[in-house]
Amino acid sequence: MDRANIVIIGGGVVGCAIARALSVKWDDVFLLEAMPKLGMGTSSRNSGVIHSGLYYTPGSLKAKHCVRGNRLTYEFCASHGVSHRNCGKLVVASSKEEADELGRLVETGHANGLENLKIVDRAAIRVREPHVAGYQAIEVASTGILSSEDLVKAYARVAADQGANILANARVERLEALPDAVRVTSVAGEIEARCLINSAGLFADEVAAMLGSSMARHKIYPVRGEYCELVRAKQDWVRGLVYPLPHAVGLTLGMHLTKTLWGRVLVGPTARYIEDKNDYETNRESVEDFARGAKPLLPDIEPADFVPAYSGIRPKLISPSSPLVQAHGRGMADFIIERDPEFPRVVHLIGIESPGLTSAPAIAEHVSQLVGEVLA
Repeated sequence: MDRANIVIIGGGVVGCAIARALSVKWDDVFLLEAMPKLGMGTSSRNSGVIHSGLYYTPGSLKAKHCVRGNRLTYEFCASHGVSHRNCGKLVVASSKEEADELGRLVETGHANGLENLKIVDRAAIRVREPHVAGYQAIEVASTGILSSEDLVKAYARVAADQGANILANARVERLEALPDAVRVTSVAGEIEARCLINSAGLFADEVAAMLGSSMARHKIYPVRGEYCELVRAKQDWVRGLVYPLPHAVGLTLGMHLTKTLWGRVLVGPTARYIEDKNDYETNRESVEDFARGAKPLLPDIEPADFVPAYSGIRPKLISPSSPLVQAHGRGMADFIIERDPEFPRVVHLIGIESPGLTSAPAIAEHVSQLVGEVLA
């Protein structure tokens, strides 16, 4: 039977970033992806935003990894030809009553190490975004946009060039803990890993359950987010990235406006708990729903100005029955990145949702430290 130093389960952006980081230090790194191509799930079904780290609780993994990942992502994109743009963004307060929340958000950003945060008035908003309504806004200089598909491919390409073995169509079916390894059985065959990394995204809890690990208690609840696009005639209504305040949005950062690298304008995402982790299409939101959600930022927009785009599913660790979700529609948990307490050769990444795309290279550094402990 083949034996490897490291097997990574999951070929999304985080799994590929981990493969790239680990293949610098170790030989015999394998990445197993269930789908026919890398990054076909959550990694390529998002806004493609390079987040700043503005929103997250100071000291949390999301805050630390997003802020560091922001810089590392820009560096990687520039070095490896990944399409991107450092365009900044506006976080908009729609009324005087909301303005105090902008100040609190700036304080959070400063606590997380962000610089160049600036509160601007209605006139400055109109100069930057003539069709956007707002009382005040935060200008966030470090936010950007990229091609998420290109980023996944670039991480995988660099990993492969460094000797990593990348296998698609390799769904894992069984895991067995051995005294000095973990036996991994996939549709591509069997391999024994001295260190196993569970980076399976939406299915990370199911991978933990295959081991019989207590980490499976961190249940993943799929939340589907949908996007629309503005019709071609209205694409010049948005010039960059425009977000609402996050105080009332709960499961996501709100229905925001994203000018992509290709000039299209995405509106979304919505957020709805679903039962099936593969359900991207059932009971899609209507264009009327998107028009209502976008009107606080674009008051002149109408349902006829939208066309349906795509949907994505994020792995939430907050149950839909939790009191916070029931009372306020909100729920945010931190990343879980740790060694398994019962199976010390296993590293779990569970609940890696937004800002996972931005955080990926910093998460990879964190995982590399844990792998070093396993293989010491």
